[in-house]
Amino acid sequence: MLHIPILRKGRPYRSIDVARVVHHRTREPLVEISQANSGLIRRDLLDQATMSAPLRARPIRELIALAQQAGEHFAKDALPLGDGQQQTPDDYVAQVSATTGMPYALARRNLGKLRNVLARIDQVISGLTRDLDVSVLDRGVGESGGHALSYIPRCDALGVVLPSNSPGVHALWAPTIALKTALVLKPGSAEPWTPYRLIQAFLKAGAPPEAFSYYPADHAGGGEILRRCGRGMVFGDVASTSRWLGDPRVEVHGPGYSKVLLGPDAADRWDGFLDVMVASIAENSGRSCMCASGVWVTAHAEQIAEALAERLVKIVPRAAEDERAELAPFADARVAERTSKMIDEMLQQPGARDVTASRRDGPRCVSWNGCTYLLPTIILCDDPEHPLANREFLFPFAAVVPVRAGEIPERLGPTLALTAITEDEVLIRRLLGSPLVNRLNLGPISTMQIAWDQPHEGNLFEHLYVRRALQRIGA
Repeated sequence: MLHIPILRKGRPYRSIDVARVVHHRTREPLVEISQANSGLIRRDLLDQATMSAPLRARPIRELIALAQQAGEHFAKDALPLGDGQQQTPDDYVAQVSATTGMPYALARRNLGKLRNVLARIDQVISGLTRDLDVSVLDRGVGESGGHALSYIPRCDALGVVLPSNSPGVHALWAPTIALKTALVLKPGSAEPWTPYRLIQAFLKAGAPPEAFSYYPADHAGGGEILRRCGRGMVFGDVASTSRWLGDPRVEVHGPGYSKVLLGPDAADRWDGFLDVMVASIAENSGRSCMCASGVWVTAHAEQIAEALAERLVKIVPRAAEDERAELAPFADARVAERTSKMIDEMLQQPGARDVTASRRDGPRCVSWNGCTYLLPTIILCDDPEHPLANREFLFPFAAVVPVRAGEIPERLGPTLALTAITEDEVLIRRLLGSPLVNRLNLGPISTMQIAWDQPHEGNLFEHLYVRRALQRIGA
C-alpha cells in the first residue's frame, strides 16, 4: 500500500503508528500515513532556529524566484510521494478526489489556483507589504520615504493545522518560505496530498529540506504544533478553532459566513446579478469559506430565492471524472445525514422555508453511484432572526434574507467576504467603516473571486514580521 511518511525537518520518518485513509466511495484503504505523536512533535520543535537559518541566509528575491519555480513543479511534474513512488499531476487530481470526494474538474481548478499564486508570489508579497523594498528583510534595515525601516521576525517557524475541505486554502501559507520562515504542517486527515506535494515542489526548486516539517497527527498533535511554534494558523469549524480565538499568535480560519448584499439602489435590478449570486454560492461545491452562505436583500427576497432555487437545482451528482461535475459528495455519509437533519429541524421554527424542496424529485440528502450528496439548498427567511439566516454548511447552501438598509452592516454579523452590489455612497461608507466585514467586494464580483495580494483574515507578512523603531547617528 502507498505510504506517506512524516517529514522531520525534511527527513522522511516511518512511524509505528499509522492511519489508513479510505476511498470515499469504495471505502477501500487507499493510503497509509505515518502518525506523529505529541512527544515527537514537542521534541523536534525544541530547536526551530535551525529550520529557518538556511532561509534567512538567502536573499529574499532568490526565495521568491524559488517559489515561482516550485509552482511550475507542483502543476506540471512527477514528484516524490511516499516511499520511492512518484506522483504525476493526474495522480494528484485522482488521489485528492478519491479521499475527499472532490470532482476531478474542481481538483484541477484548485491545482491551477495554487500554481497561479506561486507564479505571482512577488505581487502577493508586494501587496501584503504595501510595496516594501523586500531587501530590507535581507539587510535588517532600510528606508522608505525618508523614514528608517527595520523588521523583526516574530518566529522561526509557522505552524499550520490544515483542513480537508479544499486544496485552495494552501494558498494562504504558500508565501511563507519566500518570507524566510520555516513551515510545520499538520495535514487534514482526508487530504494529505496537497501539502506533501507542495513541499516536494519546493524541494525540487532548491529549498532547504530543514525548512519543512510535515506531521500527520491527531488533534493533540495539532495543538502541540500551535503551542510550540512562534506563530500559527488553524483551519476548521467553530468547535475546533474557538480555543485559539484569544491567542494573538494564531490566525483562526473558521466558518466565513460570506454574503452577497443587494443595496436599495440595486434590488430592483436583481435579475442582472443572478450569475454572481449563483457563482458565489456554488463554486468549489460550496466548500470554501469564501462561498456565500447568505444573500441579503432590501427588496424582492421571494423572487430572488425562487430564481436561485431554479438555477441551483440543475446542479446534480455526476461521476467524479465528468468534466461537468460541480457537486462533491461527502466522504462520510453520516456527516451529510446529520447536516440535512439539522437543517430540517431548524425549518420547524416558523419563518423559513426550503425553496428548493418543491423543485427536487426527492430529499436533500441523496445516494448516487455509491456516494452521499447534499443537493443545493436555498432557504427563504422572513427576517434575520431565524436560526438559518446566518449559518454555513459544506455544500451549496444559502439563505435569502430581507434586511432594512438602515440596519446594514450591523445585522449581517461577522462576514469574511462580502459582495456589496450598490452605488449608495452612504451605505458604502458604512461598509468601509465596519469591523464586521473582512474582505469587501464593491460591485458584482463573486465572493469567490480572490485577489491574493490582499489580506485574508489577517495579513501573513504582519503575522510573521513586526516593525521595530530605529534611530541611528550618521550615514
